[in-house]
Amino acid sequence: MEQLAKLLLWQLLLQQIPADASNPDSVVVSILNISATLGSQAVLPCKSYRMVWTQDRLNDRQRVVHWDVYSNYYGDNKVERLCDMYSAGDQRVYSSYNQGRIFMPQNAFTDGNFSLVIKDVAESDEGTYSCNLHHHYCHLYETVKIRLDITKKAKEAKQYWDGEKAVIVALEGSTVMLPCVNRNHIWTERHSEEEQQVVHWDRQPPGVPHDRADRLIDLYASGERRSYGPLFIRQKMNITDTAFAVGDFSLWISELESADEGTYSCHLHHHYCGLHERRIYQVFVTEPVREKVVNLTTHNTAAGIDPNVVRGHNVINVIIPESRIHFFQQLGYIVATLLLFIVLLIIVVLITRKRRQRGYEYNVKKYGEKDVNLKEFTVDTTDLTQYKSEDIRLDYKNNILKEKAEQARSFPAKNIDLEKDFRKEYCK
Repeated sequence: MEQLAKLLLWQLLLQQIPADASNPDSVVVSILNISATLGSQAVLPCKSYRMVWTQDRLNDRQRVVHWDVYSNYYGDNKVERLCDMYSAGDQRVYSSYNQGRIFMPQNAFTDGNFSLVIKDVAESDEGTYSCNLHHHYCHLYETVKIRLDITKKAKEAKQYWDGEKAVIVALEGSTVMLPCVNRNHIWTERHSEEEQQVVHWDRQPPGVPHDRADRLIDLYASGERRSYGPLFIRQKMNITDTAFAVGDFSLWISELESADEGTYSCHLHHHYCGLHERRIYQVFVTEPVREKVVNLTTHNTAAGIDPNVVRGHNVINVIIPESRIHFFQQLGYIVATLLLFIVLLIIVVLITRKRRQRGYEYNVKKYGEKDVNLKEFTVDTTDLTQYKSEDIRLDYKNNILKEKAEQARSFPAKNIDLEKDFRKEYCK
């Protein structure tokens, strides 16, 4: 029930899938659900007879136009071929009666004008005419039908649309032109066959949008093949070598795994023929159904096996190869972590050095100057006696000046009489 709900939800989402981003004209022609068991082989069918590559070896005789008429004038109600023309040859008129009387323009495959001109029309020319364009290379077939009626009165000559085809009422004996114009490039230009056909397969893992799908295989009509992704994916997904010969571009997936689930797309592009188709496949991988083994030997057991011993399941570790992208991501994480650690280490070293330099400068300023012994100097304080000690205001700019001032207050100045000392020394 849960699986059915998933399928219904997926189908609703696919109805809103846009056209191929690289080819806006791409049309989704089919949506299939593929379910296969784990470890088996799955085939995603993608076939189109319009993509069969048939090289033009007949000098572009693969485009042809022919005019037919369905008439009951003689009562036999038969279809008669009037004329035809290949793109590389002259036009051919089948009846000797119509030789020189009916014809198409000689430059029809250059101008795209395949109209039929009938001279001197008669009552036997009445009927339903069909202009048939065949492009055998592109497998295109287009038909334009016109009804021709003959009248003997000029005022009755006219043209109109009856809801299905054009109707021309022409005067007997006049010249009439049955229009058939198609100026599409596939009818008027030559082509390079092998360069115009390409088939490629895409895969969308679950949760990935269409515009970010992974390319699996590119296949060209020239024989060139391109495979993408890791080696183990390229080995398990393949297309047959005769794809363009038979129009079978089915994708074969061997040894299915749970990781192979997702949305696969087969893109068929024939740029010359204007073919742009897309086929979508939703792949589900299910567990294989395990058959129950019934032990028929109830009395005898195998030698060396104790039925009372409970044995666990055997576990096999399967190492799935990782892609190069995953390896580079892990390597990037490691390198980024190392760089971050180095940056943090450099910052710590710079901060430590800066703090040490600041402490060294402070010690130099504090202890770098020479100590001064104030006892060796005489301070004359006679001019300061008129001031009281509490009235003195000193502006201490730093600690050194403050210490000097305190020392000057604590040690009073001595009056040294140099002449008295000199006399003592002289008398001796």
